[in-house]
Amino acid sequence: MKKSPYNLIVVTGPTASGKTSFAANICARIDGEIISGDSRQIYRRMDLGTGKDYKDYIVNGKTIPSHLIDIREPGYKYNVYEFHNDFYRAFEDIRFRNKWPLLCGGTGMYIEAVLHQYQMIHVPANPGLRESLKGKSLSELEEILASYRILHNTTDSDTVKRAVRAIEIEEFHQNNPEVEIDLPQLNPLVIGVDIDRERRRANITERLKERIDQGLIDEVKSLLNEGLTFEDLIYYGLEYKFVTKYISGELSFDEMFERLNIAIHQFAKRQMTWFRGMERRGIKIEWIDAKELVNSRVEKVISMLY
Repeated sequence: MKKSPYNLIVVTGPTASGKTSFAANICARIDGEIISGDSRQIYRRMDLGTGKDYKDYIVNGKTIPSHLIDIREPGYKYNVYEFHNDFYRAFEDIRFRNKWPLLCGGTGMYIEAVLHQYQMIHVPANPGLRESLKGKSLSELEEILASYRILHNTTDSDTVKRAVRAIEIEEFHQNNPEVEIDLPQLNPLVIGVDIDRERRRANITERLKERIDQGLIDEVKSLLNEGLTFEDLIYYGLEYKFVTKYISGELSFDEMFERLNIAIHQFAKRQMTWFRGMERRGIKIEWIDAKELVNSRVEKVISMLY
């Protein structure tokens, strides 16, 4: 077989599009390993709320190796800088062993930081800036963030604390020459899972019902019992936010389900907006229809690789 011009495959798409199973099937064909590009699946014991579908990594009875899943304890505040470093470590390790690295996930900020090879450096806290932003609403902070160069995914700046940190990072880059970091050359083939709106909506609702049946509420109770606070769980996303409100008595079960379901639909829509923005910013995405049989989709990827 002739040599591929690529050295990385990326599979991305909105939540509930089936991208993990698709990625695992690709890996099974090409001797690949998955690097997770999900900002929340790094946390241990946060499985149902972050959508870790471990069964999706099993293809023909064999488990596809994965990286950057279950690598931090709940309560830790992971960020794009750490992901950037962790991704390149995993990428070089996989390539050193002559396997195919496949980055799979829906966190647009993380995916784009890698594909554009941003020069990521540690950004210290800026107390003066934080003080000047105190009292501003999330929408006001997002307006400020939009005035900087495009880096931060607004779907991941969904709390005031996150938005302030995003502004802090951008302000640092504006006022400090970027340190040149020697990064490995990436030649990525980027695949997008194209799922129509109605099917995506149906998948989201069905998956939410399944995760509640599988013990999502008990998972959140367990995290609270570990000592995580309400504010901690809001940071970790929609499922934890709304289920905590149910556990605290702020919402009834039906209210929790309805509001969470709507919020996830809105999140998926924002993800698609981000992916379209990635294309406008120069990232070529090959969209493959989710309705096609998985083997047919895998063959299309193989034909693009070589």
